[in-house]
Parts: sequence; C-alpha cells; structure tokens
Amino acid sequence: MIDIVDCTLRDGGYYTNWDFNENLTLNYFQAMEKLPVSYIEIGYRSLVQDGYKGEYNYCPDYILKYARQHMPSKKIGIMLNEKEVKIDDLEKLLSSCKGTIDIIRMAVDPANIKRAGETAARIKEMGFEMGFNVMYVSKWMTEYPNFMTDVASLNGKVDSFSMVDSYGGIFPEEVETITRHLRSVLQCKIGFHGHNNTELAFANTLAAIKAGCELIDTTITGMGRGAGNMKTELLLSYFSSKEGVSLDFNSLSTTVADFERLKEEYGWGTNLPYMVSGFNSLPQKDVMDWVTRRFYSINSILQALHNMKDKKGDNLKLPIFNSNKSHFDTVLIIGGGPSGANCATAIKQFIKKQEDKTICIIHASSKNAGYYNDIDIPQFFCLVGNEGHRLEKVFADFDLNKISCVLPSYPRKMGTYIPQQLIDKSFELKEVTFSPLYQDSHTALALQTAIELSATTVYIAGYDGYDGLINENERLLTSENEYLLSQIVDKRPDIEVATITATKYQGVKNLSVYRLLID
Repeated sequence: MIDIVDCTLRDGGYYTNWDFNENLTLNYFQAMEKLPVSYIEIGYRSLVQDGYKGEYNYCPDYILKYARQHMPSKKIGIMLNEKEVKIDDLEKLLSSCKGTIDIIRMAVDPANIKRAGETAARIKEMGFEMGFNVMYVSKWMTEYPNFMTDVASLNGKVDSFSMVDSYGGIFPEEVETITRHLRSVLQCKIGFHGHNNTELAFANTLAAIKAGCELIDTTITGMGRGAGNMKTELLLSYFSSKEGVSLDFNSLSTTVADFERLKEEYGWGTNLPYMVSGFNSLPQKDVMDWVTRRFYSINSILQALHNMKDKKGDNLKLPIFNSNKSHFDTVLIIGGGPSGANCATAIKQFIKKQEDKTICIIHASSKNAGYYNDIDIPQFFCLVGNEGHRLEKVFADFDLNKISCVLPSYPRKMGTYIPQQLIDKSFELKEVTFSPLYQDSHTALALQTAIELSATTVYIAGYDGYDGLINENERLLTSENEYLLSQIVDKRPDIEVATITATKYQGVKNLSVYRLLID
C-alpha cells in the first residue's frame, strides 16, 4: 500500500487561520493513530511575524509534543514555506523539533527549485526526512523549460518529491505522464497532492498511484485551501474495499463528523468559480476570498476570472465621480442592517429638519433603499459585484434624476453589474484615500464617496453588527467594517463621524437618531 500523508490541519488552516478546537484536534490525533495513514503533517513552522495566524501555522514545541503524545506510532511532519526560509533560519526553526518531528516538507515554487535544494540539503544534514511539495504542476511543462533538469539536481537532497495540482485542473493522463517523467530523473519517492476544483482529485490520485506514486496527500472531508483536496476517508474506503486494508471506521467517522460540522461553517468544496479557475490555472487565493465575500455574485466572480485569464481588469471605464465638485454638509450612509429599515421614519424626519444644510444619502447596500424612495434629496448607490442586481429591483420607485451610482477605481478586478438604465448615471472613484485595505468593499466606497462630497458630518445607520454566535463570513465582515470605520475616524479628524442607530461596532462615536430629532 502507498503511504498516505494526511495534512488536514496544515491545509485546512487556510479556512480557520490555523486555529482549531482542542477537542477536534484530540479526536483527530486519536483517529490518525488508529488509521492506516503513514504521515500526519500537522501544520506550518514559521518565523513570519506580520498578522495573526494560529497555533498550527507556527506549531510551537508544545503542539509538537502534544501530537507526538497522541500519535506515538506515526511519522509526524511539518511544512516550511520555502520563500520565507533562509538557511541561516533553520537552526532556530528546527533544532527543538529533533526527536519529535520525523519529516520536514517545503512548499516550493517551481522557479525556486535550485535554491530550495540547498535548503533541503541542510535540513537532511540535521537528521530529518526531507520532502518537497512543488506547486503549479499544470504549468511545469509549459512555463518552466528547464524544470526537469532542475529537478534532477535534487537527487541526494530530498527523500520525496510531490507534485501539487495547485489549481485543481489537471487531468489523469497528464498526471501519469508527469509522474513517469519524474521517475526517470529522480531517485526518491514521488508523491501527489490533488485539489478538487474539477472533481478530479480522486481520479488524479488513482492515476498517480497507477503511474508509480508512493506518497499521496489527503485531508479529512477534503478540507483545504479553496475547493479543497483529496478526501482521506474516500481514499481509505477505496483501499479497504479494493485491497482489503483493515480500517477502523468508528475512529474515522468520529473525526469526519467533527470536520463536517466545521465544513458547515466555512463551506469548502468546489463550485462554479473554482471549476473555471481550475480549468484555466488561475490563483486559488483570489477565488477563495471572492466566494467567501457575500456581495460578490457568481457572474461577478466569473467575469473577474476571465479578466484574470486575459490579464486585464474590468474594462468598463467610467467618468470620475464628482468631477463637478458638488458639496454636502451632511451625509447619511445607510447600510443593510435591520436598523436601516426599522429607523427609516426617524431618519427621514431628521432629513426634513436639515432645512439650512445640504444633505444626501449614500446607500452602502441597496437592501434598505426602498424605505427612502420618497425623500427628495440626492441619493448615491455603491455598486460592488452583484449589488446592481439588488438595486435593479428597487430603483424603479426612485426619481432617476436624483440617483447616481459609485463604483471602485479603475481597473476593477471584479466584474461589476450596472443596470442598463443607470449606466449614464454611474461613476468611478479616482482612488480610496483613507484606507490601504478593503478598497473595493461597500463601506470603503461609501466613506470615500462622503469624502469626495466634502462632507463635514457623516451619520451612519444600518450598521448593526451581529448578535450571538456568528459565522466566519460575519466575523470577517465585522472586522472589515470596524477597521474601515476606525481608519476614517483616525485619518479624517476634520469629519464628524457617528453611528445614529444601535450598533455593536466599536471605535466610532454612537449617537441616537431620536436624540437628533429633539434639537
């Protein structure tokens, strides 16, 4: 039987930021100890300090010892990201791993094979089994003309060499061909790491085994970056059925159930955008970001993928917003939270009181726009991704002479839908000036639009936040909005910024629209 490398925590960490519940990891380690899996790759080992990543991105020594305690019979591994590692770092990174970790693998860009080989040689000298996971297998033969020559230089430096179908779009016959090429130049184990964008991870894995691969990467429930990976439970069930391998289904089902619950929260697995990206060898990171951000429609993502394939941005160039330098004293930003609807009567009464000031509404979301269609003031709609489809359902009740649409700066990576009747009323921002991050989000567009309109007061409604337990998308949206609100408060002290409906967002002044009606 071939050697299975289960890398659930390492690859699955792209969804959880490498934080996992202790009960889940305990069940997982106990299951792995009882299953016919040769290697357990528990995470990355890293020295990178920027941004938060969890336990299994750094695998501190106590985690390594914990894993060893519960999997005494298994070969335990960690992965290094080659582009982050210098030979001089190896002692600091790995010296305390001796006696606990059996195998070190490196994620390697095919352009860096030779450099990575020198690092690998040093790791072998330290006494570890050494493996390479080399990315972008679908591009090896077309974009790296010296690839096989470079690979041959690894003999004596690596114990295994795994091809990674990074885009999840390779076909079984290609897997067999490349495997045979590798076997002709390498004197080590050959492995395969399949992604499941096009539902071919299992077929490709079988093709790899048929062609002579001895090492197969899998994850429980296929948990892994983007569309996910070859499922451990599927391959084990296959070996149990076809080759009579003894399998403890109780242990397997226990850990599978844990990760199925996690899947309900994070939603890995293939879909149409992942399929298109797989067939066209397009980056998974971008697609993963897009499909987990709820304001991007499938059409928008597909347009972005086609733009990426053609190496261009959204090709619709629009006039720059507010080139005539309109000015408003007060801007009301209306979000999509329930308070934007529940407080609409009070907000409209407040608008009517502003007789001596210029005032407008900016809709960060079109969700609550219908409650404001009877207000005779200018209204601006922020269009990102699919928002135009929602707007299409409500703008018929508006005076079109009072409507303008605002889009992100050109070129836009995402395809953005604009209703036909509003194309001549649509504009793009020149730039987002107050924040380096999330520049194409609804909130960033709304706040920058207020800046462009020279507002001195920005009141915000319909930014409620979330009650109770929240899912990962809600958590990310909360973090994003809080960051943007804090940025405008910090960078633009000349603008009074306050929420005027109930909110759980921190870092911005909170007023009550009902108090504003008393003055």
